[in-house]
Amino acid sequence: MNRFTYSRAADANQAVTAVSGKPQSKFLGGGTNLLDLMKMGVETPNELIDINWLPLAQIEELPDKRIRIGSMARNSDVAEHALIKTRYPVLSQALLSGASPQLRNMATVGGNLLQRTRCYYFYDPAFPACNKRKSGSGCGALDGYNRIHAILGQSDQCIATHPSDMCVALAALDAVVRVRGPSGERQIAFGEFHRLPGNTPERDTSLAPGELILAVDLPAIPFAARSHYLKVRDRASYAFALVSVAAALNLAPNKKINDARVALGGVAHKPWRASAAEKKLIGQDANEKVFRAAAEAELAAAKGYKYNSYKIELAKRAIVRALTIVAKMT
Repeated sequence: MNRFTYSRAADANQAVTAVSGKPQSKFLGGGTNLLDLMKMGVETPNELIDINWLPLAQIEELPDKRIRIGSMARNSDVAEHALIKTRYPVLSQALLSGASPQLRNMATVGGNLLQRTRCYYFYDPAFPACNKRKSGSGCGALDGYNRIHAILGQSDQCIATHPSDMCVALAALDAVVRVRGPSGERQIAFGEFHRLPGNTPERDTSLAPGELILAVDLPAIPFAARSHYLKVRDRASYAFALVSVAAALNLAPNKKINDARVALGGVAHKPWRASAAEKKLIGQDANEKVFRAAAEAELAAAKGYKYNSYKIELAKRAIVRALTIVAKMT
C-alpha cells in the first residue's frame, strides 16, 4: 500500500478546502469500498480526509414532505428508519439486500453513491487491460469472462456494471443529490449523477473535483409506499445483483396504471431508469401481458456477450415478477 496522510475535517467547508486542487486526495467515510481498493492497489490516494465527524447523518422530513438523508447516515440506519420503511419500502428493501449487517453498519449513503464497479478486470491490477483503471489500456471483459457485465448503455471502452442496490431504488424514486464544492452548493438530479462509460469510463459520476456529497433528497411520492425491490443473485446473501428491479405503481381502483417507476440494477454502468418500460405501462391494465410488453420494450436495445446474454431474458422476467408483486399489494 502506498503511504498516505490522514486528517479529520471539522466541518464541510474544511473538508472541501482540504481536497481542493488535490486530485489524489479522497474523503473517507465508512471505507467499505475505498479501503479495499487501496489494499488492491487500484486506488492510491496520498491523503485521506476523514468526514465521519461531520453532522451529516440526519434522516428528516422537510416542510414540503420530502425526506432528506444525510450523506453520513449509515445504510442500516436508513433501512430501519420508520419514514423510509413506511413511505419508501423499495429503498429499505434495497439496502437490506446489500452486503452483510456488519458492512451496512459501517457503509454510508454518500459512500454507497460512489461505489466503484466490482468488475474482475478493474478490481485486480494483475489484469493490465482496464480503461477504467488506465485510460487506453483496453477492456479485458469484452473478450474475457463477462458473466456479470453490462447489457445496456455500455461502450467498446467499458462494459462494467454499477454494483449498488440502494442506487437502483434512488433512481426509481427520482432522488436529488445535494453537494458542496469549491464553487458552493448545487443539486444534481439522480439520473444525471452517474455516467455511462462512453469514451471516458474512468469517470463514474458527474461530481466536479473537490465536491462533497451532503445529502440525498427523496421527493414526496405517495404511491412509492406501493413499491418493491427484487434482487436476483447467485446466492441469498452478500452477493451483487446479476439483475435487480426497483418498481412502484400508482394504480386506479380499476387496476389501470396511472403512473409507474421502474429502475434496473446489474445491467449497466449506472443504475438504469427503465423509461421505455414506464411509458408502456402508463394507462394500461396491471397484468402480466402488459408487464411483459413493457419488459420487452426496455430490453429491445440490450446487447449480450459470450457469457452474459442470459441477462437479457433474466431482466425481462425480473421486471415482470417485480411489477406483479407490486400490483398485488393492497
